[in-house]
Amino acid sequence: MKLIAGFYTPQTGCILLDGKVVTDQDREGYLQMFSAVFADFFLFKDLLGLDIRARCAGPRLPEQLELSHKVKVEGARLSTTDLSQGQRKRLALLTAYLEDRPVYLFDEWAADQDPVYKEAFYHQILPGLRSRGKTVVVICHDDRYFHVADRRVKMENGKVVDQAR
Repeated sequence: MKLIAGFYTPQTGCILLDGKVVTDQDREGYLQMFSAVFADFFLFKDLLGLDIRARCAGPRLPEQLELSHKVKVEGARLSTTDLSQGQRKRLALLTAYLEDRPVYLFDEWAADQDPVYKEAFYHQILPGLRSRGKTVVVICHDDRYFHVADRRVKMENGKVVDQAR
C-alpha cells in the first residue's frame, strides 16, 4: 500500500497513473491523491486547514463513529488523541475522510474495531465513499466482508495468487 501511495519508490518497474509513469517531479502531486489509514498510523492534533464542520455537514460520520462526545474540534485542532486504539483508528478514518481525496487506502482498519463499527465500515462508510466516486483499497483478512468488494485480490508472499470480481 505504501508503494501504491507513492511513499516508496519502486526498486523495479514503475507506477503508472493514467498510462503515464509517475516520476520524481510528479511525486508530490501523486501523493496528494491519497488519504490513508495504515496499520501503523499516527494521529496529529492539527487538522492542517481541514474544515471539519463544513465537510461533516452532510454525512454524520463523527456521530456514526461515536467520536463526537470524546473529541472536540477547537479551531483547526483536535482536543485530544488520547483515546483507545479503536477510537484512535476511528479518528484516523474521520481525518482521512475529511481530506476528501480521490483515493482511500485502509490497511486492516477494522482489526481493532467492535462488530458494530466493522459493520458500519464495510456496509455504510465504504459504499458511501464509492458513491462519491472515490477509489477505495482495503487490506482485510476477514473473509466475512469479502462480498462487499467490487474486486478481490489475494496475495501471498508479495505475489498475486487469486483475483475475483
